[in-house]
Amino acid sequence: MIAIDVIKEVLAPLFPGLMGIELTEVTPERVVASLQVRPDLCTVGGILHGGALMAFADTLGGVATFVNLATGFRTTTIESKTNFFSAAPVGTHIIGECTPLHRGKTTMVWQTLIKSENGKLCAIVIQTQMALSV
Repeated sequence: MIAIDVIKEVLAPLFPGLMGIELTEVTPERVVASLQVRPDLCTVGGILHGGALMAFADTLGGVATFVNLATGFRTTTIESKTNFFSAAPVGTHIIGECTPLHRGKTTMVWQTLIKSENGKLCAIVIQTQMALSV
């Protein structure tokens, strides 16, 4: 399995790094990360933008799929569904936990629970990732 530090290094210069996503656990069964809610990620009113929540979850699902792929494969998101429940105000942190619903050879389906730092559910994202031969 690829070490978490290697994954962090790969993501650092990309969009997840720009967002400030901090991976804290990466295993084939679970990916956990946090994100500081900064003003530049918010809508008017200082609330984390829904697209930022979705991008956060998409990153976790992509990482989760990546660590489950066979050699010679890459991944892409082919479907994503988000339910929003509560706001994440500027200055707080959110925590995402991504777990598998299905891990097949050609597709994987992940559920990401996004919670506030006090444990309140902000969103649930279910996404399908496709495994593509390189």
